[in-house]
Amino acid sequence: MGETFISVIISAEPPSRLDKALARDVPEEASLSRTRLARLIADGKVKRGDEVLTNPKIAVDEGDEIIITVEAAAEVDTVAEEIPLEIIYEDEDLIVVNKPAGMVVHPAPGSPTGTLVNALLHHCGDTLSGVGGEKRPGIVHRIDKDTSGLLVVAKSDRAHHGLAAQFEDHSVERVYSAIVYGMPDSADPRLKGVRGVNFEPGNVIKITSFLGRHKTDRQRQAVSFTHGRHAVTRARVVETFGTPTTATLMDCWLETGRTHQIRVHMTHAGHSLIGDPVYGGRRKLSPKALSAAGIEAATNFPRQALHARILGFIHPVTDEEMLFEAPLPDDMLQLIEALRTKV
Repeated sequence: MGETFISVIISAEPPSRLDKALARDVPEEASLSRTRLARLIADGKVKRGDEVLTNPKIAVDEGDEIIITVEAAAEVDTVAEEIPLEIIYEDEDLIVVNKPAGMVVHPAPGSPTGTLVNALLHHCGDTLSGVGGEKRPGIVHRIDKDTSGLLVVAKSDRAHHGLAAQFEDHSVERVYSAIVYGMPDSADPRLKGVRGVNFEPGNVIKITSFLGRHKTDRQRQAVSFTHGRHAVTRARVVETFGTPTTATLMDCWLETGRTHQIRVHMTHAGHSLIGDPVYGGRRKLSPKALSAAGIEAATNFPRQALHARILGFIHPVTDEEMLFEAPLPDDMLQLIEALRTKV
């Protein structure tokens, strides 16, 4: 495996410790994140003259030359597969894709192939500069297998670190389109009694709770008010269907991004997603409210009606504001058209 030697000259007024000085002074083109630098120090890959520096807190001085040995990114065992992808944007540091429903993001014991990562390994090829020392795409967020929509994936270590930080501090803009049963309404007395649910101006429903593993079903997430991870979802009505309203197209946006968050929170509020096989159940729809076509389309919709439509973030390398939108997929458009059909 080849090695690259990176020379870093410590500039004026350095931070008091090696790791912070390197993070400041390492050349940008080296694409080394703070996390990667910390690992290289721990692995004995950082030297000052003949001295191997393994203590990240050791002092450095202005003018010191630090040599970092970086091994070429290791090939990963995951198989590269030629799977069609809808690429929305790509540069040398990141790629934005519109994931179809039915595709798993990351290989797992039950899905070792056919995933987004398998597809990206083939598509990106040698343009992957390495994430964490491995030649692999950097997954910084996921959407469920049967949810469609936008994902950003890092191609370099510096992009992976920068994107991960934005997801960690919840500064990424994410808006989902969801089709739910019923319609959340601030005038609904039932919702006034649902813990964690309140309304903000503009009839925006806000759902706040903790989310964690379900006590008996490890494949499910559950709302809690005592433990788990803090989660906040907001949603507003875009279009209603049926008389009286039986289904609603909603914009949902995330303050946090937890597993199954929108699906669990909307179910907690009593407005589960049409087609959701885990949380939604199959509701009996009234032929007095919806047309036969609408009832059939909603009853037979094969997945949760959820699409990650808008994704916005700051480019982790160029600091450019990035904003992308993926239109609703055909199956959700067809569902909406059926729900619009008059009785």
